[in-house]
Amino acid sequence: MKKVLGLALSCLLSVNGYAQKYEPTFASLQQYECPEWIQKAKFGIYCHWNAQSASKSPNNGWYAREMYIEGSPAYKDHLRNWGHPSEVGYKDIVMVWKGDKFDAKEWVSLFKNAGAKFVLTMAVHHDNFDMWDSKYQPKWNSTNYGPKQDVCKAVRDEALKAGLRWGVTTHLERTYSWVQTNKGADKEGPKAGVPYDGNLKEYQDLYIEYPNFANLGNDFCQLRTPLVSPQSWKDMWRNRLQDLIENYHPDFFYIDGALPYTDDGGKVGFELEAFYLNHNASRHNGVNEGFWGIKDISHHGVFYPGTASTMLERAYSNTIQPEPKLSDESIGAWFHTGVSEYYSSKKLISLMVDVVSKNCIFLLNVPPKADGSFDKEAVDILNGIGRWMQINGDAIYETKPWKTFGEGSVRYTTKENTLNAIVCSELKSDLLLASLKDWKVSDIRSIKLLGSNEKVNFEVTDMGILIHTPQSVKDSDKFSTFQIECKNLDQQPFTVINLQSVKKLNEEASKKFGATGNSGAIPLP
Repeated sequence: MKKVLGLALSCLLSVNGYAQKYEPTFASLQQYECPEWIQKAKFGIYCHWNAQSASKSPNNGWYAREMYIEGSPAYKDHLRNWGHPSEVGYKDIVMVWKGDKFDAKEWVSLFKNAGAKFVLTMAVHHDNFDMWDSKYQPKWNSTNYGPKQDVCKAVRDEALKAGLRWGVTTHLERTYSWVQTNKGADKEGPKAGVPYDGNLKEYQDLYIEYPNFANLGNDFCQLRTPLVSPQSWKDMWRNRLQDLIENYHPDFFYIDGALPYTDDGGKVGFELEAFYLNHNASRHNGVNEGFWGIKDISHHGVFYPGTASTMLERAYSNTIQPEPKLSDESIGAWFHTGVSEYYSSKKLISLMVDVVSKNCIFLLNVPPKADGSFDKEAVDILNGIGRWMQINGDAIYETKPWKTFGEGSVRYTTKENTLNAIVCSELKSDLLLASLKDWKVSDIRSIKLLGSNEKVNFEVTDMGILIHTPQSVKDSDKFSTFQIECKNLDQQPFTVINLQSVKKLNEEASKKFGATGNSGAIPLP
């Protein structure tokens, strides 16, 4: 119903020439609809990349925080690689970081060849360092350190040239409390009581001013969202991201949590969202085409259903969603560690297919090395996804879910009167599609194998449709897609068969990577 109302509203706006207008209220922001372009695109790629990539530590997912936690793996790595954080701090890593192999054109070309239809830039992580020519963070940004380029602009320009949509991910909302470990000191050893360099006032523009720790809450709150943050920081958060929106015009914008901040009930978050949606609408004939995503994760802000698209962090839906959600995944750890165990191309393809079959969108993080280049394994993984998408992309792009999302390793997508049966496993025998029980021979016009001219023979049995797998498929280890052309697909019966729960998958991802994207030492709540 919400989609129908949104379509009617868009038509009315177009006919009457009125611009869509959003106010920073729950009622007004419920106008938001997941844009049609991203529902068709299905697949996007982005990168976690900043000075944390240059830490020389495999424990670098939350390095700017954890290097100041005495005894943590990142702290131990920092002592070994750089020195004590009272003498050599995160500022020093930023200053020596060289992103001299960053090439936006190469990035976008690699992602487009992998099949991505939209490309994002991680505009700012929790470390308070901006990846654009930032008005409100004029020193600590990528034009002065690392690549010494406006990374957002460079990637945006190349993405638009390549015919792709562009946007940003932002992780700034928890920075005020997240970085405050830099105000501490060792409790033991020869440096006990010596303040870390985060106490140096001349670096507060990176490290944040000394806070009222009672307002921040305990460690649990500090790494998620402060209990109370000053209005000056709320203004800084809003102003920084408005600057990003106003000057770079992203068609995708996500906050790494729910709406900030809990102590004002999400008021400043509503203000930023309304600003973004109005800005985007002003650039698209008065109708918003911007994707606005937030995460429904406990203690990460205020979550208001219906006002935004929902992001699933390393998690997946169990069911077909009436409104698209976006699953945010990575090939391994969030940042390049040098020791990550990457998922295979096949694993990532199967995840993407599952996501799309449930009316959702797949976003993949591919972390570059500190210098801005990608290791060979990451490139090989993307090329593997790209080769599969070149053959099977018609079963992904611009598709819709069917009445049941799949059975066993098979996932279904549709396009008009075509039912795509995507098999996410090696197929060494004939394929029975039991979900299609009670179909009639007369309902089926043809069945073909994507990427092949071989004739596909099949039978309609009492148990379902039995596809006689071509020998070329049996001899291959590739995932295959059978396209079933039929009459009146929406009228065909279906049977729910062996729908696998994603609970185990979600638990495995949380255990392996955790909230830090590394060891799982700080699991998601």
